[in-house]
Amino acid sequence: MAISFVRVDDRIIHGQVVTRWLSEVRADGVIAVDDAAANDPVISKVLKGAVPGGLKGFVMPVDRVIRRWPDIMASKKQYFLVAKSPITLQRLQAGGADFLTQQSKINVGPMSERPTAIKVGPNANVTPDEFAAFKYLTEQGATVYFQLVPDSKVTTFEDASKNFD
Repeated sequence: MAISFVRVDDRIIHGQVVTRWLSEVRADGVIAVDDAAANDPVISKVLKGAVPGGLKGFVMPVDRVIRRWPDIMASKKQYFLVAKSPITLQRLQAGGADFLTQQSKINVGPMSERPTAIKVGPNANVTPDEFAAFKYLTEQGATVYFQLVPDSKVTTFEDASKNFD
């Protein structure tokens, strides 16, 4: 299995949080998918530096992940896949990087307050476009849940969806 954990976190890689999740799931590296971060050498370097010691960090744009997906899947290593937005995960899935065959659970961490975002859980604010992306992913077989760290409260996508009715 190449993908052992999938997360949405608007900070992309937060070292302490990644370290905490890695105490629960096995991973040999972190693949961060975000077009803006991948195309900014300074941000890319900072994100790679936030990956806990001993693990390899990659920061790639969506199109590169899609192109490299067969290589990622052929790897004997396991990866923690993280994106800044569920829209990015939707683009990956729709583009052929079918991570849901490897890991059908999507953990959602912090999503900041923004003008059109609706609060759906602790530190979780979802815009209508992000809600549509989460809905698409659930229709593809994903189980989406909001949980900041392993020992914090879980909010299911079903419960979060009530805020969009």
